[in-house]
Amino acid sequence: MRPETDALIVIDVQNDFCENGALAVPDGDAVVAPINRLMAEFQCIVLSQDWHPAGHSSFASQHPGRAPFELTQMPYGPQVLWPDHCVQGSAGAAFHPDLHTERAQMILRKGFRPSIDSYSAFFENDHSTATGLEGYLRSRGISRVTLVGLALDFCVNFSAVDAARLGFETEVIVSACRAIDLDGSLGAAQTGMSKAGVRMTA
Repeated sequence: MRPETDALIVIDVQNDFCENGALAVPDGDAVVAPINRLMAEFQCIVLSQDWHPAGHSSFASQHPGRAPFELTQMPYGPQVLWPDHCVQGSAGAAFHPDLHTERAQMILRKGFRPSIDSYSAFFENDHSTATGLEGYLRSRGISRVTLVGLALDFCVNFSAVDAARLGFETEVIVSACRAIDLDGSLGAAQTGMSKAGVRMTA
């Protein structure tokens, strides 16, 4: 068992990011079993959940003439346009049925503001609007976080970099993640995490 100062943060292991989902990450289902095993080691477990309202501004369907995975500019910066996914209350937004959600003490929903996306479990994509996760972890006395889940090059990456920037000792277990790898996004994410001081382990 890891110390009480350690937390496991499980990022977005939801049906829409798994096999046959609206935004399926290749081999996404494969993260469930290793994450379930890891949960037995931690006394503090947080699950993040993408939770978009219908018609979210990050959906390509809301931008006439634009296609999924194209890049656009939002008031807060560049934004990938995604297929409609993880719509609040939908089956796609639910956690993978085999994930041991009962072990979590907190479920953090993100991306619920219609006009701004949220990759990180700590901040919206403006990098300043907080989700409240930092405060929760500090109130639990957490100093070290381990991140796993989907997708390595987007929500895991942004969450890990933010955690390190906030002063948490941060580890990403790569074998319990899978990536989209959109136009080299995986390599860029790995470089960015290393520069931020995130430790990536197998």
